[in-house]
Amino acid sequence: MKRSLLKYTIEGSVILLSILLSFYVEDIRQNKENREKKDQYLYDLSSTLESDLEQIDNLLKTLYRSTDLITEIQNDIDQSHTLFSDIDAVNKILDIEVGISFFPQDGIFDQMISTGSFELIKNMELKKLLLEMYNHQKDRNFATSTEIDQFNIRLRNEVLDQFRISFNYNSYDGAFYGSRSVNKYKFSQSYYLSNTFYGLLSQAKTYANMYTRLLKDIEKSYLTSLALAREEVKDYRE
Repeated sequence: MKRSLLKYTIEGSVILLSILLSFYVEDIRQNKENREKKDQYLYDLSSTLESDLEQIDNLLKTLYRSTDLITEIQNDIDQSHTLFSDIDAVNKILDIEVGISFFPQDGIFDQMISTGSFELIKNMELKKLLLEMYNHQKDRNFATSTEIDQFNIRLRNEVLDQFRISFNYNSYDGAFYGSRSVNKYKFSQSYYLSNTFYGLLSQAKTYANMYTRLLKDIEKSYLTSLALAREEVKDYRE
């Protein structure tokens, strides 16, 4: 009877150890799979961060050019429209673009949150930055760009109305919407030299500078997050 009891005890212990070992092995496998999934998400996130940084760079170039154009036009107005011809002034006005918006690609971040992969990120600074980027900075960007878009519509309407501008378009030229060329216009010098138009230009420059500052803040966060994401994946791969 003692031998049977010992036998059953040993067999039970072996079975229990086998079960515990299988749980342990499965836990290791699951953790490894989760880490690999998290690393893949970080790889994908790095690609979207690079793409967004390229978008930010292009937007900043447009804003820098727009502020330069506004300065040139206001200098011409200060000189009683003696620096540029009418058509040159019209083209410069039309090239001012402050109603542009940054659209972050947040799909990978949302997937990391929904799958729990975000919690597996070890670097706390990276987690904090990602939450800041895809929550607070995203909300700031939306609110600011919406306000600027509304102003830009007003500016465009005023310009097209006061200078009676019509266009020709080549839909097959240009990166997005085709190329535009002025077909007809009627230059209103009284409006061009007015305080109303000068004030609109000053407001446009203010918005351009405001959005430039916001984009530079976002760019800084993106660059830091990109470096930290690459470093975390590298640490796990080595």
